[in-house]
Amino acid sequence: MNKLRYEDYIEQNGSLTYTNTGVSMLPLLRQGKDMFIVSKRNGKRFKPGDVVLYRRPPDHYVLHRVVEVRKDDYVILGDNCVNKEYGIKDEDIIAVMTGYIRGGKEHTVSEKGYRFYSFVWLHTIPIRIGFMKAKIRLKSIIKRKKR
Repeated sequence: MNKLRYEDYIEQNGSLTYTNTGVSMLPLLRQGKDMFIVSKRNGKRFKPGDVVLYRRPPDHYVLHRVVEVRKDDYVILGDNCVNKEYGIKDEDIIAVMTGYIRGGKEHTVSEKGYRFYSFVWLHTIPIRIGFMKAKIRLKSIIKRKKR
């Protein structure tokens, strides 16, 4: 039996509601608890703050936030990640997040609370990355000292 790819499902239905796997979009999306809603692309370029579903070859799907729009591509970063991804092109992006379900309640990306979260998250990237890297280094030092 052939498995339907995300892009095929979205093309046929216009949107997809799915549960996330992993911790890259914490604290917005919690693995096994929250769901995200993505909708078909509208043909426009994405803007900083948009959360997009894209495919890394061969068949690895990723939901991360656009942090920079460049002439021919995007720079993308998960909310809980320290490494930016460069070179993500329009043709790599399948859909854009239009909402999420948390605690059984559906939210849209146009709500004030989400817009505030997205603004803060986008404008504190250097601080957050610095803090996360320092935390990783500290854990590494503590681990070495325990040996």
